[in-house]
Parts: sequence; C-alpha cells; structure tokens
Amino acid sequence: MSDIAVILTAFVIHSTTAAMQQPADCLIFARWIITIDPSQPVLSEHALAIQGDRISAILPASEARSLEAKKVIELPDHALMPGLINTHGHAAMSLFRGLADDLPLDTWLNEHIWPAEGQWVNEDFVRDGVELAMAEMIRSGTTTFSDMYFFPNIAAKTISKAGMRAQLAFPVFEFPSNWGQNPEDYIHKGLQVHDDNKHNPLITVAFGPHAPYTVADPTMDKIATLAAELHGGEINIHIHLHETDFEVEQSVQEHGMRPIQRLAERGLLGPRTQCVHLVSLNDEDIRTLADHNCHAVHCPESNMKLASGFSPVHKMLDAGINVALGTDGAASNNTLNLFSEMRTAALLAKGLSGDASALPDSLALQMATLNGARAMGLDAELGSLETGKLADLIAVDLSAIEQQPVYEPISQLVYTQAGSAVTHSWINGRLVMDNRRLTTLNIDDIRERAQSWRNQIAKV
Repeated sequence: MSDIAVILTAFVIHSTTAAMQQPADCLIFARWIITIDPSQPVLSEHALAIQGDRISAILPASEARSLEAKKVIELPDHALMPGLINTHGHAAMSLFRGLADDLPLDTWLNEHIWPAEGQWVNEDFVRDGVELAMAEMIRSGTTTFSDMYFFPNIAAKTISKAGMRAQLAFPVFEFPSNWGQNPEDYIHKGLQVHDDNKHNPLITVAFGPHAPYTVADPTMDKIATLAAELHGGEINIHIHLHETDFEVEQSVQEHGMRPIQRLAERGLLGPRTQCVHLVSLNDEDIRTLADHNCHAVHCPESNMKLASGFSPVHKMLDAGINVALGTDGAASNNTLNLFSEMRTAALLAKGLSGDASALPDSLALQMATLNGARAMGLDAELGSLETGKLADLIAVDLSAIEQQPVYEPISQLVYTQAGSAVTHSWINGRLVMDNRRLTTLNIDDIRERAQSWRNQIAKV
C-alpha cells in the first residue's frame, strides 16, 4: 500500500471513529444501503448515522449497535438510498395536469399552455403549484429538483419553507409574460433571485434561456458573458434543446445551422450547460456535446407523450456524456414520479438500441441520483451515500408482494416502479416524510387549493 493510501485509510478510520464518539442525531438501520458507489454499490445489514445536515457514518449494523443516537429508526425490509434528483421540470405547472392531453408539442404549447399561463400564472399560482409538485415528488422519492418557471422568487421561498432542495433556472424569453417584459427584465429579475439566495443552502440559481427558438442571438451572447463572469463561471445554464425534428429544421432554415451548433458558436455550451430533451440528434451533435462536456437531461415519458421522439441515450453514454433524468412538468407528463422515469429510460434504451444491456438498472439508478448531481455541479455533496456528504436520502419498503422475491434490490427499485413504496425522506438531515406522512407540507390544504384552481380554470 502506498504512503498516500495509508494516509487516506487512516483519515477515513479517524473520521468514522470521531463520528462514533458523538451521539448521532439519527441512526438508521436498513436491510440494504444502496450507496451508488461502484466499489460497494449495495451494503447488507448496515446502518447510517446523520449528524446535523451530514452523513456522519456508514458501518455494519453489528458495530452501529454500540453508537449513541438521539433517534433510532429500524427499517428491516427497506433499501436506504440517495434521494432522487429530478433534473428538469416546471413545478407550478402541476396545476395544469391533464389540461391538454394527447397533442403534439407545438399545438400543446402554442394553443393551450401559453394561453393558459397568460391568463392564470401569478404569485399565488406558482406558490400553490410548487407545493403540489413538492408533495408529489417527496412522496415518490425526489429530494432535489431543477425548476424552470416564472416567479422563481416565489418558488425559492416556497421551496425553502418546505425544506426541499432545488435548482431554479430563471426563464429568459424574447417576448413578455406575466413575470417579465423582455430579455433584460428576465435577466435582471433572475439575477436578483440569485443574489437573494446566494447564502441559501437549499437553493441554487441558474440561467434558463428557454430554447433556441425563443431566445435571440444577442440574448444568448449576454447570457454567455454573464455566466462566465459570475462566480468564475460556476453558474449553470439550463435550456430545452433539440426537442423535436421541427425545431432543428426551423433553425437550419432561419440560421443556416442546427441549434447545437448555434449555441456552440455563441459560447453557451460548456461543462455547466444542462441540455434538456436532446431528441433530434445526429452523430455530429453528439460529438459537439461531448467535446464541450455538456450534460444531457433525458425526459423519456414527456417526449413520448408529446410524440417528440426518442433521445439516443445509449449513443450519448457511449460518447462519454453525463446523462441525467427529468420528468418535465406534470402538464406534459402527468406524473413527477422519477422511479417511473427510470424504468421507462432503461426499457426505451434497450428497445431503441437492440441491446438489452444498453442501459442496465444500476446505470438508470445512477442517472436519477449521482448523474443529476453532476449535471448541477453538486456531486461533491449529493447523489451518493458517503460519509461527509449531505444527508439527502430516502427509504424504500421492498416488502410488498409486488417486489417479491428480492434477489437484487437495485433491480426491484428500477423495474417495479417503487415510487409508491418510499416511506421516509431526509433532506439536509431533516426528516420531511415519516412513514408516508409529510412533515413540512399540509397535504389536505394542498389538495384543497389544487381543486380550487381546477374549479376556476375549468370554467373558462
């Protein structure tokens, strides 16, 4: 063993020993711990300790029995795993769930969603819609989500109050909305949200140029410049990209190039760029994304529901591109269950590639956890269960008849759509769901307000 290895090993032992000498805030015993660490992905009969907002120890259950803890939770039939990271969505649009189904993207967006947003979206709509989305996401295992929507200032307050974690990509358009008048106004208001939350441990703020077809070149140039200047370039850019064949064809006609090439020339592609959808791709597009170290955000169920097409995920993975998962909004997917998205992504990749190993269960789970954290630049803190990382984790009960027998817990998590089996959720060390009961959100009140919005919108 090298001197460096000896030092690192000694440091880990010392850190774990130090953690064991102090009473843990919470000590969780689980049948399985899914770490998302390739060297030891599944630990059997282990325990995890939480101290403050961090994971303070992961060790065999027999050793953990000697630890002191303020609270002990026994989960003998559960898998303990990182909280899921939903890397793309529009949370407040949950209030439009089922409003315009079975329509192609252009018709859905231009004839139904944008008119509805113009009529109904305000601060109250965003607050109530975000609470509805958070309740659904927590109950199906998501602990962190990326949101692109209007009034991100209201969303930030609502999310912080509920104790959830989010990236807010403030939207930028060329045209006015209920939140902004022009690109300068969107950027000014978005940067204010960034400044207001720069010390908020639960909120990060990103630029959200909506899409190449709604953002002009001068605006792209300005965003690229500002993103490079802020925090030494350590701010994310989140954009819908190559969502349909029509989008790409339109770009070639208007700009003489494909959208990905246009973004590359404007300096918008880089290791902080999160490219959402990526349905209509050729080999050159994939090489460009890989060369710029961009992140792909795959939303298979929304893309299929809108008949937008299929993202060549297996080709992007082969090219070394980090691929994360998103649900998109409930208006175009109807569910925010990332476990369902995992299963769909895995099956779709197999079917499209003709290779049953194209996207194995362990990689699908990684896409919904660590890959999402990487896309957000948060993988040093989130996405896997490791001592020292933030305590964002969930417990999934695998005792139900639908999960029997359990040969491989990761297989059951991915292929049996285990969202409804999530029983506990911790975010930043705080228990936000205890045995299916939300502790920071009032589900009856949320349901009542959602029904009130339905009654108003349905009258039109």
